[in-house]
Amino acid sequence: MFKILPTPRVRASPFYDATVAEGVKNFTTYNRMLLPTSYGDPEGEYWQLLNGVSMWDVAAERQIQLKGPDAGKLTQQLTVRNLDTLSNGQGKYAPICNHQGNLLNDPVINRLSDEVYWISIADSQIQFWANAISAERSLNVEVSEPDASPLAIQGPNAENVVAALLGDWVRKIRRFQIKDTQIEDIPLIVGRSGYSNQGGFELYLCDGSKGTKLWNIVREAGQPWDIQAGTPNHSERIESGLLSFGNDNDDRTNPFEVRLGKYVDLQLPDEVIGICALRDIRQQGIHRHQLGVVIDAELSHLLARTWYDTLQSGKKVGSVTSTAFSWRMNANVGLALVSITVQSGDSVEVDFEGKIHEAQVVELPFF
Repeated sequence: MFKILPTPRVRASPFYDATVAEGVKNFTTYNRMLLPTSYGDPEGEYWQLLNGVSMWDVAAERQIQLKGPDAGKLTQQLTVRNLDTLSNGQGKYAPICNHQGNLLNDPVINRLSDEVYWISIADSQIQFWANAISAERSLNVEVSEPDASPLAIQGPNAENVVAALLGDWVRKIRRFQIKDTQIEDIPLIVGRSGYSNQGGFELYLCDGSKGTKLWNIVREAGQPWDIQAGTPNHSERIESGLLSFGNDNDDRTNPFEVRLGKYVDLQLPDEVIGICALRDIRQQGIHRHQLGVVIDAELSHLLARTWYDTLQSGKKVGSVTSTAFSWRMNANVGLALVSITVQSGDSVEVDFEGKIHEAQVVELPFF
């Protein structure tokens, strides 16, 4: 038994004390914060998400704020998705690439006002990147990390819980739409979003001193639907084919390889970082693509801690990047980044630390 203690390098979220009181068992680090990963019952937490409603401390999903007269210009130069139609109070899933067209992050970008944008980031230092690009291009933008910490409410009953909290008006919020609101004296931004395929909302707490208070209010409001504490669910996100940035890509991965091509607008101007490289990649074709795998292994919960070699006819053709046990399928499943010569329906072998397991390649998502 050991503990990971919050420090200035590894920060606690505003909901940390509440998650400890709930009995959280495991944390990981994410954006230099402690992110809960389990309350000790993986299967129970999985079915709670699929059949009920679950509340997650995802404050580690940090917001990078771009504010100023050139905020919109900088935001568009950072992402390869066209933001022309992004209006105030809306968000878009919008990949960020480097000059070579390789993924640096896969955030949701929210436009709060004409001069304020939030980049809701996965685990990487986009604040440094945005600051550097802004300075290099002499743009009038202040780049910061605001006091904004998401609390996710996910699952088929999530809308009922949020409506009980805020009113039935939230039922009209569209996906990736956000609105300012408050609960008692707690300032919030509410949005229909979240890292699952089961539907839900995120409450962006805008006063970090009120984390425990907000947690308890949500917990109380969710009691009629038996709300439970949970975490971003590893099994459900693999079944849903959701990319885990940093797990399912390497520093050479472009959006086309991991099924994000529909979020790339190649007609954007050359000043957009990575767009010229992505035009070349699209013309030349990709060498790898992401598929699912069903793995023949007598393990109750196979969890990838590294990339595992994937073989076909004894030759390495790629890697399994994430694995989990699917209770719906009663099978070990995973995501793989493999050669385009490997297609859905093919048989492959996966080398798990010297043990070879047969696997079947399938299209994503699993469900």
